[in-house]
Amino acid sequence: MEKYLKLLKDENLTRMDFMPVWEEFKEDLNSGKIRVAEKESGEWKVNKWVKQFILLGFKYGEIMDFGGGMIDKDTMGDREVRLEDKVRVVSRTVSIRDGVYIGKGVTFMPPCYTNIGAYIDEGSMVDSLALVGSCAQIGKNVHLGAGVIIGGVLEPVGAYPVIIEDNVFVGAGSQITEGTIVEEGAVIGAGVTITGSTPVYDNVNGNIITPNENGQIVIPRDAVVIPGSRDVKTNIEGVKLTKSVPIIIKYGSKVVLEDLLRP
Repeated sequence: MEKYLKLLKDENLTRMDFMPVWEEFKEDLNSGKIRVAEKESGEWKVNKWVKQFILLGFKYGEIMDFGGGMIDKDTMGDREVRLEDKVRVVSRTVSIRDGVYIGKGVTFMPPCYTNIGAYIDEGSMVDSLALVGSCAQIGKNVHLGAGVIIGGVLEPVGAYPVIIEDNVFVGAGSQITEGTIVEEGAVIGAGVTITGSTPVYDNVNGNIITPNENGQIVIPRDAVVIPGSRDVKTNIEGVKLTKSVPIIIKYGSKVVLEDLLRP
């Protein structure tokens, strides 16, 4: 870590000095040796220096033609996945940018995309048309359904990424963005949108979940969230308006998850 921090402070840093260390940095991301966010004593902590270093990768990269229609900064490119990694990449239309940790048993269904700085732990699935944005943290045995969008949060560097903890099910077409944390065992139903500014209506406990002191919406452990709506004030005569909101309808996701997966 010290060599990376040293370069971040180097006001005279050149591309020639940066490039060899950048390759080491990406390998440390790929291996999970470093990551954008970590849980310490039950709380998630952002390692903002990791984001800063990723941004240096864009700054010092030069546009190049990788072939096959891919044109990107030469500091980026695709992540290599080897047979010994025990990861399933089901088609050539799966795209994983270099600098992504992938645990054993992860499955990528075509087509899908995972951006730099993301962390996907063991046994998880990224289904067709899903996006795992930059720096998103995905736990063990997570199912990201078809068309799911997990937002990327690269800037500002101190902002929390989207964090999906272990054993979470995210239904098809859902969008989770702006540093939202979904705690362990939660089920997010198909078509739910959750952002850092989206109040979540907890119909079980009779309260409204609003952003915490870090500006995050936290979906509680084992919550089951479905799309709903609430009335909004209107000045249009004869028109009733509603807006979409996420609603927690129960806790205890195991039974619901079994129902969702039943043939």
